[in-house]
Amino acid sequence: MKLVKAIIRPEKVDDVIDALDKEGFPAFTKIDVVGRGKQGGLRVGEFYYDELPKVMLLIAVNDEDVGKIVEIIRKSAYTGNFGDGKIFVQPIEEAYTIRTGETGI
Repeated sequence: MKLVKAIIRPEKVDDVIDALDKEGFPAFTKIDVVGRGKQGGLRVGEFYYDELPKVMLLIAVNDEDVGKIVEIIRKSAYTGNFGDGKIFVQPIEEAYTIRTGETGI
């Protein structure tokens, strides 16, 4: 199992969620976050924004689905501009469903 963490633009969240759902991946956790990338923030005129709003999606998937999930997110979150986001993939050692006690995702 893997945990896919996608940090994306807030205006692309619905596109990403719809694309994932359409491909059979309806489960996710969504967290509003702030941060900045390599560019170190954003300057607009005399104003400097050192933390920009983003959304982090957490998606637990089977190993064989990681590539498909990453490609869905990459395509649906893409604008072609700085700040489109990042996707991280981490191993999950174990997962339990609280209500049933089942293991796995």
